[in-house]
Amino acid sequence: MAKVEVLVGTTLGGAEYVAEELINKLEQNGHQTSLYLTPQLEQLDPKALWLIVSSTHGAGDLPDNLQPFYQELLQSNQNLQDCRYALCAIGDSSYDTFCQGPEKLLQQLSAKGAKPYVDKIQIDVQYDPVPEDPALTWLDGWLPEL
Repeated sequence: MAKVEVLVGTTLGGAEYVAEELINKLEQNGHQTSLYLTPQLEQLDPKALWLIVSSTHGAGDLPDNLQPFYQELLQSNQNLQDCRYALCAIGDSSYDTFCQGPEKLLQQLSAKGAKPYVDKIQIDVQYDPVPEDPALTWLDGWLPEL
């Protein structure tokens, strides 16, 4: 079964709750998971799947708890060509910076050679007030191939 590193960017705890629901589903299907609220590059296995669950904060920024990881990626020369990631972004489309925080993280991962494992999901809390529901449906779509 797969090893999944779950990186969470959250301000008020909503993204963390979604991540916990995804972790439960992954573990029920026999996958090994680790949860990181303050990830550091050296902690993460580049051969694991990195599942990023993050909201957008402020004017299109990453939540404060993911900012140090983003800065670490900016300054790192580490090659992440073996790394695959999946993004579950959570935002509010009433803001013009809808889901832009996690996009900054994806740009840096791509610059370091990481590749998407599946298409990202952008959950709009205007239309999905219970974001774990579309997140679980998204996971169900690719879980059998993991």
